[in-house]
Amino acid sequence: MKIGMISFAHMHAFSYAKHLLEFPEVEISAIWDEDREIGTEMANTFNCLYISDLDQLLDSDVDAVVVCSENSKHKDHVIAAARAGKHILCEKPIATEVEDAKAMIDACEEFGVILQVAYPVRFAPAIQRVREYIRSGTIGEVVAINGTNHGQMPGGWYIEKELSGGGAATDHIVHVMDLIRWILNDEVKNVYAELDTRFYPIDVEDCGMVTLEFESGVIVSIDPSWSCPKAFPSWGDVLLEFVGTKGTLSVDTFKQHSTYYNDVEGKVQHLSTADDMDKGLIEDFLQSIKEKRPPSITGEDGLRTLEVVKAAYESDKQKKVVTLNRI
Repeated sequence: MKIGMISFAHMHAFSYAKHLLEFPEVEISAIWDEDREIGTEMANTFNCLYISDLDQLLDSDVDAVVVCSENSKHKDHVIAAARAGKHILCEKPIATEVEDAKAMIDACEEFGVILQVAYPVRFAPAIQRVREYIRSGTIGEVVAINGTNHGQMPGGWYIEKELSGGGAATDHIVHVMDLIRWILNDEVKNVYAELDTRFYPIDVEDCGMVTLEFESGVIVSIDPSWSCPKAFPSWGDVLLEFVGTKGTLSVDTFKQHSTYYNDVEGKVQHLSTADDMDKGLIEDFLQSIKEKRPPSITGEDGLRTLEVVKAAYESDKQKKVVTLNRI
């Protein structure tokens, strides 16, 4: 199976490419990046062609592409790939605007290609076990959830609104939202959010609190802040606490780790000892292509999480609760 990489702008691209090569039947045949220097460097790293013309890559015999460009460019890259008949794994968030996400989904349906959105945290062993507990009724009926997705401020294009679509809220709400939708099989009804910029001198939000009411009545709070200092031993966290009628269940997604006191770099690091969630994501994408089945994480999943993000911005702007009108 031949795979093309569309951009290494997103920090996850390197991990996805590395894991693709762990499957003997997979070949990264070409890389496109509008930054020729980065594209050439990555092509040398992964022993493949660098192609400066995206149309040329899409006209080649690649079976699928992995899109890791800046968020605002997802729409154009995904639709172009769909028209070329290529299956697509698209980095999160699916897009920066709801209408763009819908157009991407429609294009992939029209041209009969798979569109999977990159939410690798679903493949974390701890999260999969939590889903089993919740679905089996171990803690009874879930009535409330508290979630965090903290991280370090990434800089670069991530803090340029025209490219990213927003700051910490865009970057981090979607991961927690995807997990909760997947675990509960429920949709958001109302959104209230307060967002701010308190940690860094940047033009997008770096912190906030989001409160959600699901259609079932479950109440959820999410802290999506870029509040981890540079000295933090990992990039960030994903913490979830489920309050049920029979008990409470808490999960630290990245708890399985070894602590590395790194004298060379002068820092303490957490090195994960759990199964690699990125590899799980890549394996699922490849299997969906082989089996000609819908992916586990669909374009609609990406759309629903984006709708919540946009409602959070609207709520913060209007200073009131926003009711979702899903399209």
